[in-house]
This record gives sequence, structure tokens and C-alpha cells, in this order.
Amino acid sequence: MVPWWLMAVLVFGANFMFWGGIGLLRATVACGGWLRSRVSWRSWLLRALADLRDVWSALPERRRNRRHDDPPCGSIGVDRVAVLMPAHNEELVISESLESVTALVPRSNIHVVSDGSTDRTVELAERAGVNVISTHANVGKAGALREAVERFGLVERYPIVLLLDADTRLDGNYFRAALPLFDNPEVAAVAGFVRSDWDRSGLSVLGRLLVCHRQRIYALGQYLLKFGQTWLRCNATHIVPGFASMYRTAVLPYIDMDPPGLVIEDFNMTFEVYQKGLGKVGFTPKAVAITQDPDNLGDYVRQTRRWALGLWQTVRRHRPRVNLFSCMLFLLLVELVTSSLMMVLFPVVLLVLFLPRLFPVVTGVPVLGPLYETVTGHVSPLGLVLGVVVVDLSLSLLVAVVMRKPRFLLFGGFFLVLRVLDCSLSLYTLPMAWLTRSTGRWRSPGRRAPVRRGAAAAGPDPTAGG
Repeated sequence: MVPWWLMAVLVFGANFMFWGGIGLLRATVACGGWLRSRVSWRSWLLRALADLRDVWSALPERRRNRRHDDPPCGSIGVDRVAVLMPAHNEELVISESLESVTALVPRSNIHVVSDGSTDRTVELAERAGVNVISTHANVGKAGALREAVERFGLVERYPIVLLLDADTRLDGNYFRAALPLFDNPEVAAVAGFVRSDWDRSGLSVLGRLLVCHRQRIYALGQYLLKFGQTWLRCNATHIVPGFASMYRTAVLPYIDMDPPGLVIEDFNMTFEVYQKGLGKVGFTPKAVAITQDPDNLGDYVRQTRRWALGLWQTVRRHRPRVNLFSCMLFLLLVELVTSSLMMVLFPVVLLVLFLPRLFPVVTGVPVLGPLYETVTGHVSPLGLVLGVVVVDLSLSLLVAVVMRKPRFLLFGGFFLVLRVLDCSLSLYTLPMAWLTRSTGRWRSPGRRAPVRRGAAAAGPDPTAGG
């Protein structure tokens, strides 16, 4: 009989437990205190508490309100940062996104590349007073980025470039938190901390469920996984998300930003950084950016399928090497397949276990009877409930407490259904990565028009997306 705790590990993964433990160690070991020199237990404790305080201060509604015009800490100022925003038919959201970044960066530093837009994207970007170009054809996001880097001469003009999606708003503290990470010469890229923009009016119940589910994934993935993976002492994360990420421009010439056959670029760019030894990835929960996620099932399925396919395509393209990144990736992929299989089988096993209890006559059916006996010989109903349902609800409770949003508990009973959907899409796209090739051309999900809330549109919103 499979114990409930082993079932929980198989379904939810040892990967999160391992990197979550690394993240906890990162939070409690201050600047390598006891590793680099002999220090008293009191000094180590004070430093550890200081690190924990920094992590706690990054949680929603704990961040301090600061003035936008305060200069960021670190040797690189925002005047030396280029912002590159690829856009394809983003007229509903691009003005608000540009408004958020122009409050933090000089307009002359902001560059928009329209990739085959047929709406007012170019007009609105030009009205914002930023640099705007258009691609000669619809070449996809990666192709648009590569072309814009060359045409704007960003590598020669700036030491840092921020890749910002047209549906993403920067928090007022983004650069203050992220730029100091580049003071370490080993850091080649910095990943932003994503929050979903779910406080917009007009969302249906299904829309709120989908966005809430995605925010739960963001919270667990970033606080428990990425925070551990991006500790510089054992640095290996599988993605620097393209919604709001920064790169040293010095590494861009060595990154193949637009290889043929890939549907998305951010997995590939991250793999290139590690597999070519270009540097490490920095990350802090304080570098917040707020993005839109799909609020209808069709867009949600298409986006999730695209992300999953992009991962498998990138794995296909990059051969494993003998390094920490390849080891981390192997563990992640094995666990992704096994946990996805477990989640896809979960509804079937649940039905097999409980249907005969409700209708005993089905045990006499030629197929269901033997199947029921086989399943009950390995899995108990209580173990299934404890190892899957209770653990999943506990994760929702954890996120609700951290984010201070009770809606995670309200929707908690439906997250498992969406997770089964996510896992099904992941398995579905696995063979497609080797059987099909993608053009990289994009289709943006349906956008939600901004709701003006005074100055909050351009300033920090501690509760947005939380």
C-alpha cells in the first residue's frame, strides 16, 4: 500500500521540497557567515534574521512605500538601462504599460518594436514619446527582439536591457530591487517577480478562477522554487520569464535569441546563459511586475500549451552537459513527467476507488471488478485524499496566508481540476516537440482594458495581483 506521504511526493514533487530547502538555507545563511569565517553564533543569528526580514518585507502588503524618484541602490542607474518592449496588437494595454515604465526610466531609453501589429499599437507607442520601430513582417516575439536589439544598437549603447511585455506594469520599486544584483559580475540576467493582475473589474467567475490558479502557481513557484534555484552558490533555474527580465547586453551577442523551430524565447535564452557559461541568474521577490493572465478557458489552454511546448522544444534543442544546470533540469523533467502522469490518472483512480462504494454492483462488471481490486491493493481512499486533496488544499491555505487573500480558499476546491488540465497539456506537448516545428509567430491572449485608478496606474501598488 502506497503511504499518503509518498503519494504527495510523487504528485507534488521532491523538486519543490529540495529547492524550497535551498531557499530556506539561502534566507537563513547571511552572506556566508559561518562558511567563510568563524563568527559567533550571535553574529550568525543576527545576520540570518536580517536575511529573513528582507524576504518577509518582499511579501505582499509588507513592502514599504518609497518615493519613485529615489535613486536605486547599486552602481548601475536607470539612466543606463534600455527598455525593450515587443508588441503585437496590444492597443488595449500598451499605454498603461508604457505609463508605468516611463515613470521610472527616461523616455529616450524606452524602445518598442511592433511585430506585424494591425491595430493602434504603433500609434499609441509613438504618442507616449518613446522610440518605435516595426518589423518588416510578422516574425514572432523572438525575431522582433533580435531585430530591435540590432536596429536600436542596444548592445553598444547600454550595459543593461529590460525585456518587458506590453501587458506588464512595473512596480515602482522594480529597478531599486533588481539593479543591485548586477553589481555582482557573475550575474548575467535578473528574473522579475511576477504577479497576476487579477483585481480588474469585469472578470467572470471562471475568469477569476483561472487567474487565481495562475497566481497560486506564481506564488509557489517563485517563493518555494525560484528563490532557491537562484542562490548564487548553487545557481540553476530553468527559466528567466520574458514578461519582465533584465540581461547584461554584453551577453546578448552570445545568445541565439531566435533559433528556428521554437515557439517561445525565454526558456531558450535561459538555457543559453547556463549552457554557454555566460553567467548566473539573479532573483529577488522585491522586483515585482504585474502582468495579465488569460481570463477565459480558450486563451488559458492555448497559453499553457504554448509554454509547455516551448519548454520541451528547448530541451530538444540543447544537449545536456555535465554541470549543475543539466542535473537540475533532469530532476525537473523527470518529476514533471511522473507528477503529470499521476495527476492525469488521479481522476481515474478516484473514480475506481469510490464508484464501487456508491454502487456495489459495479464490482461484478468484468473489467471494473478486477481493476478495483488491483487499485485498492496499492492505494487506499484515505491515502488518496490525504496525499493529494489535503496537500493541495494546504498549499492553497499557505498561499492565502502569505498573499493575504482569502479567495485562494474560496477557489481551493477547483485548483486540482485545473492542475489535471495543466498536466494533460504538458504530456500532450511532449511528443509534439520532436514531431513538429514552430514559426514563433504569436497570438496574444484576449486583453483586459485598464481601469484607471488615479495615480495608482503609474505608481507602486502593493496589493495588485496579490
